[in-house]
Amino acid sequence: MYEKDGIVYADNPEPMLLVKDVKHMYSGVYLVKFSNEQVRLFDSTVLTGPVFEPLRDPEIYKNPVIQYGIVTWDNGQIDCSPDYMYENSFEYNTKDIVCAK
Repeated sequence: MYEKDGIVYADNPEPMLLVKDVKHMYSGVYLVKFSNEQVRLFDSTVLTGPVFEPLRDPEIYKNPVIQYGIVTWDNGQIDCSPDYMYENSFEYNTKDIVCAK
């Protein structure tokens, strides 16, 4: 239990999910490390609508920036919630990668 603003809650609050690192891989696909230490692949083509149209420009989608734990593009004009990125991404496990010798 915990108390916040005079209200007692039964569970511990979930820590806010943030992005710690983001690297462009190819064609709008990013390797994203989250604050829960998971590394996942996020395909930005799921971002639709007029606000995301600038992401069609390779110079914009290749240059993500993290601001306050949130991935942004185009000088902060476009952003995406870390929760949305996490929920719409795929596990990326480097332990499963086999390298040729």
